[in-house]
Amino acid sequence: MVDELAVASLSELAQRRSAKWRRFPAGVIPMHVAETDFALAPPVLAALREAVDASDVGYSSAEPELGEAYAGFAAARWGWQVDPAGVTAITDVGVGVVELLRVFTRPGDVVAISPPIYPPFFDWSPEAGVRNIEVPLRLGESGYRLDLAAIEAAFARHPAVYVLSNPHNPVGRVHTADELTALIRLAERYRVVIVSDEIHAPLVLPGAAYTPILSLPGAADVAVAVVSASKAFNLAGLKCAAVVTASARMAAAVASFPPDARWRTGHLGVIASIAAFRDGGPWLDQLLYTLDARRAQLGRLLRDRLPAISWHPPQATYLAWLDCRKLGDDDPQGLFLDRARVGVEPGLRFGAAGLGHVRLNFGTGAHVLDEATARMAAALSG
Repeated sequence: MVDELAVASLSELAQRRSAKWRRFPAGVIPMHVAETDFALAPPVLAALREAVDASDVGYSSAEPELGEAYAGFAAARWGWQVDPAGVTAITDVGVGVVELLRVFTRPGDVVAISPPIYPPFFDWSPEAGVRNIEVPLRLGESGYRLDLAAIEAAFARHPAVYVLSNPHNPVGRVHTADELTALIRLAERYRVVIVSDEIHAPLVLPGAAYTPILSLPGAADVAVAVVSASKAFNLAGLKCAAVVTASARMAAAVASFPPDARWRTGHLGVIASIAAFRDGGPWLDQLLYTLDARRAQLGRLLRDRLPAISWHPPQATYLAWLDCRKLGDDDPQGLFLDRARVGVEPGLRFGAAGLGHVRLNFGTGAHVLDEATARMAAALSG
């Protein structure tokens, strides 16, 4: 029998000093940024304590342990055989994507993305000196999915790169092996590089199966993945991610990163990530069990308390993409903040398709989710 992970009281959580707990005034329940409210996984906490107790807080040295730990994790979780030598530490996923865009693009190039999508996707291309074209997801009765016909039409305009979110943030879609295989074939045909943000890969919930893009035939020569333990194990502030390659071409691209890039990764982040990938499996199973329970709880609360809000339950992540358009308010985020004292992420940050939507983080305890939705319901009825 798996037990749910415990979560502290709201008053105890409010003592945290991370961005999640400092963005809004006191008394607001923050359910916006992708931080969870769970205590650190015991192996991670032990590794960090050992390092601090030994005053081991210098510059990071990730090789070869990070690659070996990630390879073991990928094999155990997904049956994906990763060459540890193809795993290169980087500060975080955003930095990894930007550095890859700098390698694979030239001035005047465009980069394709599929909104609604994690807001930094809109900023990474300008940071690398290029611009975006948007190929929105297609919304059907079963939820959002890649619009492969629209992607092919966009690829025919020869973007240099397509930045994929797999699993997709904010809608929680886990792209199927067939969809990803079709995407790889399009990338081969039109000579587009796929940069796959796979930060939420460890967070695929029961009922869905995750496919690492580099595990598929033909992907190695056209795709590169950027991964991290940060979302699953709540390590964002420690600054460690990795770029994963599976071909000489992609390895050469990563080798051309600025020489100082390796020094910008946090040493404690490397230590924590190795512990998470190597020894965090049992805790991660407990987390997924807990998130599955929160997903089901949120579905019941929406049905019973907030029936005007609709959603497609996510297949992955602890993020709910809520359609609030029936409320008749173009700014539901402001409504919930001002009247319910609940902080959620405004949908328009994820692109034009986010009008009338919000993203809510359910990576918390049952008591927090219950209180937040009760406040939201009271605000709408009052």
